[in-house]
Amino acid sequence: MQSSADVLRDIWTSAGGDPAALGRVQLTGEEPQIPSSFRVAVAGQTTIAAAGLAATEIWRLRSGEAQDVSVDMRHAVVECRSERYLRVDDKPPPPAWDAIAGVYRTGDGRFVRCHTNFPHHRDAVCNVLGCVPEREKVQAALMQWKGEDFETAAYAAGGVVALMRSYDEWSALPQARALAELQLVSIEKIGEAPAKPWPQGLSNSDRPLAGLRVLDLSRVIAGPVAGRTLAAHGADVLLVSGPELPAIPWLTIDTGRGKLTTFIELKSGAGRVQLRALLKDADVFSQGYRPRALAALGFAPEDAAQISPGIVYVTLSAYGHAGPWAERRGFDSLVQTTTGFNQAEGQAAGIDGPKELPAQMLDHATGYLMAFGAMVAKARQAREGGSWHVRVSLAQTGRWLWNLGRLDGGLNTPDLTGDAVHAAFIESMPSGFGTLKAVRHSAVLSTTPAQWSRPAMPLGSHPAQWPSRS
Repeated sequence: MQSSADVLRDIWTSAGGDPAALGRVQLTGEEPQIPSSFRVAVAGQTTIAAAGLAATEIWRLRSGEAQDVSVDMRHAVVECRSERYLRVDDKPPPPAWDAIAGVYRTGDGRFVRCHTNFPHHRDAVCNVLGCVPEREKVQAALMQWKGEDFETAAYAAGGVVALMRSYDEWSALPQARALAELQLVSIEKIGEAPAKPWPQGLSNSDRPLAGLRVLDLSRVIAGPVAGRTLAAHGADVLLVSGPELPAIPWLTIDTGRGKLTTFIELKSGAGRVQLRALLKDADVFSQGYRPRALAALGFAPEDAAQISPGIVYVTLSAYGHAGPWAERRGFDSLVQTTTGFNQAEGQAAGIDGPKELPAQMLDHATGYLMAFGAMVAKARQAREGGSWHVRVSLAQTGRWLWNLGRLDGGLNTPDLTGDAVHAAFIESMPSGFGTLKAVRHSAVLSTTPAQWSRPAMPLGSHPAQWPSRS
């Protein structure tokens, strides 16, 4: 199997990174770190390192000074489960899942996973099944269904569910074949524009992305992690949400560190005017809305390139931008289920049914790849001009993780709990929710240490405007 260094080299060079920069990276630690037959620790370490290295390259472009970056594998794995270790006023996270979320058997002996953390997704499942949202009633109703038929019907009704498939079953689907033709991180020029100069006035106390403006239109984990990472390297990240959009409060706190947050009602004309005004002065537009949702409101990548020539537009999807499932909604847990991870992990553990990965690794790794792609594209824009579109997906990250190989005996690894999570990985900070104890960023830059200079705040706490660059 490839070493961590080789995995990072592939990520870096596939996006056009200078191989010489890899000499300034130090990767420490050995796998496995948490119980899994998959190389989740390497996935976390290398995607975080790729984003950190991209930040150092931007610093070199802006300041003329090279710097080193190091990532410890255990720290990276802890960061890829940061939501588990967050404490607010010393209180641990509440239960993570809705009462009827999770795995069920179907009448044909298959397994399906329902994601019902948002009320409208829960309602869609119950409407299809004709039952109340109680676990026993859902299970009884599903015994009248074939697994794949329920998956299809639930998606058609606006739900998000997944049939558990083996890797071979998944690989035979047209969607898997479409993913095989795509890059892990796609970076494409989508419009002509002059090169935008870097913001002026960089000082020794600044970080690589100082003065850059990032619009973050995302929820849950992957997209928000990308924004949190860009904020750690100094960007002004403005999280745009809607007052009626459902959110998962604990994740909002954990991924809100370093960000401003505002409400804009995009379904209103006035709201779209607000967003266009922000977009005109933005450097990066990062979004994880369901496919075509923003295009219908006038914020497709090509629209953004017209509104803000030179923009870097970052798109997160569940199953990739090509193939028959390109429009399908999804979350990490569902992509794990349908692409073979849960079946394979369960089989390795000797159980009848699905077993989840010990981290939402598709989410977290994809978030770091989003940040990496955004920085690579921004550096390219500063050199060559143009507007750029970066695309990543949970399923493509999953395909990459699968191809890293398997670990014999990896499931016997003790989990990281209690004292196994070193105090050096945790920092304390104020927030709009109380005092946070949270995982610090694991990419350690030698000259410009990553940090979050803004506290996590309740959604909508700030006006819909950019801070001054002066």
